[in-house]
Formats: sequence, C-alpha cells, structure tokens
Amino acid sequence: MLEMTREEFEELVAEALDRIPPELTRLMDNVAVFVEDEPPADDPELLGLYEGTPLTDRGEWYAGVLPDRITIYRGPTLRMCGSREEVVEETEVTVVHEIAHHFGIDDERLHALGYG
Repeated sequence: MLEMTREEFEELVAEALDRIPPELTRLMDNVAVFVEDEPPADDPELLGLYEGTPLTDRGEWYAGVLPDRITIYRGPTLRMCGSREEVVEETEVTVVHEIAHHFGIDDERLHALGYG
C-alpha cells in the first residue's frame, strides 16, 4: 500500500477543492468536507460519501439544518493507487464526484461524464 500521512492526504483534498471553479464553489451551500481514514465497515472500498440534501431538492422547508457532509476516505484511495500521481488524480475525481451529488447529479450521469 502506498504511504501518505493524513496531513498530506488532507492537503490533496484541499488542493482538489481549490481546483473547483469559483463560480461553482460560490453556489455550494451549507456543506462541509471531511477526511476520514476508513469508510464504514460494510463498504470498505468506498472512496467518498455525500450525506445531505442536494441543492436541487431543497425547498422553503430547508432552514436551520446541519450542513451536508462530504467525506473523503484515505485508506481505500491509497490501497487502490500505485503512485502519488494516481492518488492526486483519484482524490480530485472523488472530490468532484461528491460535490456533484451536492448539486443533485446522480451516479449514472457522473459515470457518463467520467467521474465514476
């Protein structure tokens, strides 16, 4: 398995977030991004997870709720990648994939766009 500290991986996630165009990040609302070492035990290969209410599903009722949560998992990403360059690429794909869920884009569309 490729070695990378949690701090190094968190920096890669931050860099991936910085590469999201500002016109999109300005539209993101009430969402927080976290890094965890491992995903839930029932899905050990999960790279990222979006939990919340997509922007497209929010209505007048949406007020005073906890932020949506995007979690990027370090362990499975490092296990599947053979080089630092692959980790950088996979982290960026995963971050974009989970942010797309925040915007209401489903897995089928993301796979068609190459963010599977």
